[in-house]
Amino acid sequence: MENQLNRNRLFIASCFALLTTAFAFGIRAGIMNDLVTDMSLSDQQLGWINFMGIFGFPIATLVGGPLYNSLGPKKIGNIAFLCHFIGITFSILSNSFYTLFFSTFFISFANGMVEAAYNPLIASMYTSNRATMLNRFHVWFPGGIAIGSLIALSLGLLGGSWQIKIAVMYVPAFTYFLLFRGQAFPEAPKETTMSTADNLKAIMSSPIYWLMLVCMALTATTELGTQSWVERILANSGAQPLLVLALVTVLMAVGRMFAGPLIHRLNITGVLLGSAIISALAIFMMSMATGPMVYVAAVLFAIGVCYFWPNMISFVADYLPKTGALGMSLIGGVGMLGLSIFQPIIGGWIEGHRAVKSAEGLTGEALELAAGQATLANIAIIPTLLIGVFLFLFLYVRKNKTHA
Repeated sequence: MENQLNRNRLFIASCFALLTTAFAFGIRAGIMNDLVTDMSLSDQQLGWINFMGIFGFPIATLVGGPLYNSLGPKKIGNIAFLCHFIGITFSILSNSFYTLFFSTFFISFANGMVEAAYNPLIASMYTSNRATMLNRFHVWFPGGIAIGSLIALSLGLLGGSWQIKIAVMYVPAFTYFLLFRGQAFPEAPKETTMSTADNLKAIMSSPIYWLMLVCMALTATTELGTQSWVERILANSGAQPLLVLALVTVLMAVGRMFAGPLIHRLNITGVLLGSAIISALAIFMMSMATGPMVYVAAVLFAIGVCYFWPNMISFVADYLPKTGALGMSLIGGVGMLGLSIFQPIIGGWIEGHRAVKSAEGLTGEALELAAGQATLANIAIIPTLLIGVFLFLFLYVRKNKTHA
């Protein structure tokens, strides 16, 4: 009973750590226009803030993944909390692009350490139902984005500054720190107790793992690249952008909570293939929608991207177990690295399409809407490419009937 209570507490604490990560995304999405007003930032500079808000994540996984076998989740988690505290504090104190740029790095580095510590921890605690529990763990990423977005919207309506919105992140950060204090951590299962060198050898010798790395960069951009810019892109669509973001993330959280039966029916690769098809259709639909139809497209988008992140990690944990904690950390890191690279690109797409549409004679809200919709059409190409790759992977796994 004591071990069960300890395992439950570790899982809950891990969820609060991921909630802190999600708040960073949700609240940042809700303060973009505040930053433009307060610091006179351009869309390109906003793109670089988003870049740094993500770039620290892969750096952390490159550090935390190889050190997991020697340090363990407890020490890596302590590093995550320290960096969260530093990043939140100095973001609140920022008064220019450059100070915000570097303080944001600490938050994203902490987010990466959360991923490096707690994905392998949950995989080691729930060996018989890893995919289900990893999906339930990742409920709190979209769930946290929804909560963070609504907090940002509510505080904005009450006249709260962007600094107050960021300060809300202290709540889940201190919660996970206190929940982990004094707790015993489980040992890793036998198949993941290989050395880091053995994990690296398994990674280097697996073409399927390298294919999954490429796919992870594209799935992460499909999911989070769209969400990171939702306020900027949909501000003139006739729908409330933060409500769209909240709707998407709430539906994603519900979908992940009840992912178990779907995974057992379709298997992980079938779920990924279906997700790519639905995501492509949804983003194309969103690129043409206005008014209430934006919400319809958002529902379809939520269904599409819902299972990407946790099932990419579950695929590695279930089909490529010899890659160990390093494999799970690196694939999450590459996802965020790909997303970070696309942030200034997406910002550039918006400015480029705005210039083109302005030359065509559009002005004001019509100009901003057209630029945002054209940018969404660009993003929709990414999940379209994934359809072919996941179809191959689905057939490959089905043909072999065994682990990849």
